[in-house]
Amino acid sequence: MRRFNGVRAAVAAAVVLSAAIGLAGSPAQARERRPPFSLTDCTVGACHFDVPPGDYDVTVRLGGAAASSTSISGETRRSLLPETAAAAGRHVTRSFTVNVRTPEGEPTGPDGTPGLDLAIGGSAPALAGIRVTAARHTRRLFLVGDSTVCDQPADPYSGWGQQLPQFLRRGVSVANHADSGESTVTYLQNPQLWGTVQPLIGRGDLVLIQLAHNDKTTDEATYRANLETLVAGVREKGGRPVLVTPIVRRWFNSDGTLNNDIALLVNGLGVNHPEVIRSVAAAEDVPLIDLTAKTKALVESLGVEGSKALYLYNEKKDNTHTSAYGATVYAGLVRDELLARHLVPRGTVRVG
Repeated sequence: MRRFNGVRAAVAAAVVLSAAIGLAGSPAQARERRPPFSLTDCTVGACHFDVPPGDYDVTVRLGGAAASSTSISGETRRSLLPETAAAAGRHVTRSFTVNVRTPEGEPTGPDGTPGLDLAIGGSAPALAGIRVTAARHTRRLFLVGDSTVCDQPADPYSGWGQQLPQFLRRGVSVANHADSGESTVTYLQNPQLWGTVQPLIGRGDLVLIQLAHNDKTTDEATYRANLETLVAGVREKGGRPVLVTPIVRRWFNSDGTLNNDIALLVNGLGVNHPEVIRSVAAAEDVPLIDLTAKTKALVESLGVEGSKALYLYNEKKDNTHTSAYGATVYAGLVRDELLARHLVPRGTVRVG
């Protein structure tokens, strides 16, 4: 392991960077030694670390002379650390694990920038120290899904999988392989998707599967068989499959309830996707996160007007895709279910 210490300087009044930055490589990530990181690796509000693909533990020290409030995102707009306050003259330390891969966002999208990129944000950001090391004991959480889950490349769109990392501490990485426009049929057929994900799955890795929104012409027998294929493929590699029912569409009846077909994902062939997922989960003894039920209850409780903020109705008249706020709320529901079903250790989850 290589450790580089002693970097201390002000990059901007709002963001102070003084870090002991370390980089450790595993045998699978061996690389040539490089000079110590310096301020050239950080600019105002951003840092870039020249590391190969893999999982990395990041520890940050936040705060400074003035009161501060700092958040961190990385790679393709992934929320890695929620806004964290530090009183004047105080420092707080936080850690998280981030997955670095190519492509860094959607699997069928552009490669992105090699290495690890972090953006320092918040209402009054102050980064007083940072340390990056290769993660050696990480539980990986893979996401298989569609545009409501994926790492969306541009505002105002955001998938719940893009917001999930901020709810997890060091020790769990989120490898989001969800991709816009995918159904169970296309996900299994595309070598950039299932053909890439399955070989990466290791023993004990969690694989959350939410595919339904784009199975509009998939008959029930095929849909069921595809889910069973995904479950079997995860287990073949020693992973732990988790089936996730889809988030609802914001489509109301006149009485204030959600439409049984459009909102609750019943396709033109009469296939009730959430019910099929529940059935497969029960038959295959697979943990189920019933996100359809959770999001239905929330959207109906907020009503026609209150639920607009969860989706992109105001921005795009879009009742399917979520805003960053909505994606964060829905990621919180997933976090709650991961805890309730004992799928991740409580100590690796941020609950407040």
